[in-house]
Amino acid sequence: MKFVVCVSREGLGEFSADDLTLGRLYEVLSPTDSHGMLRIIDDSGEDFLYPESLFETVEVQQKTAARLHTLLAD
Repeated sequence: MKFVVCVSREGLGEFSADDLTLGRLYEVLSPTDSHGMLRIIDDSGEDFLYPESLFETVEVQQKTAARLHTLLAD
């Protein structure tokens, strides 16, 4: 499991900045695609692709990752 923190909402273009919270932790649902996009479940509760440049990867222990996965899914 991979987790990222939103560090920017600049240059979202057609995406709504309201659907990302700066400093919030998000679980990555699929690896970065060839266009540099990450699929995450945003604040709307839906999964969307966002530019990887808006996020920083957070390293967490496996046990913590499993707990975060459960918490973020609720």
